[in-house]
Amino acid sequence: MLLAVEGFAQIEIPLPDFQETDRFQIHLARCTGIKALRNSGTRHDWVWVQTGGEANYRDLRGHVVSQLLAPFQISNILSEAAAVHYWALVRIRNLINGGRFHIASGQIRVRDRINGQDMSIVTLGAVIGKAQVIPTGEKFSIVNHRIALRTFNEIY
Repeated sequence: MLLAVEGFAQIEIPLPDFQETDRFQIHLARCTGIKALRNSGTRHDWVWVQTGGEANYRDLRGHVVSQLLAPFQISNILSEAAAVHYWALVRIRNLINGGRFHIASGQIRVRDRINGQDMSIVTLGAVIGKAQVIPTGEKFSIVNHRIALRTFNEIY
């Protein structure tokens, strides 16, 4: 078995249009690896990853916030079927308060994982949308779940 691996700088995430579900909007999530993007720093967009059913992560219903580190494909070039599998290396953030809304702000808060087990490889199909994460300058960040109407409706 001979496997070929190819990395990508961006992925396209098709999302059903809010009012016309037979139409899709394409959201681009970018990842530059260690390279700079347009003479600035590296870029690793925030994404929503589906990791479980609606019972998981309380208010987030199975969604977890992650940073896209390396989307890639693996293909078996010697196989007649030439199977291609799409994956993404992501850095998963821990949910503060078990994924429940912070009472004072009404926001979901996340932080770096303290146990060091923050890297995960997920199928590209598990990356279901872009996330908006606002660093606070403290040890946690705020997830802006109100910016996209689709995200707002999925969480509420």
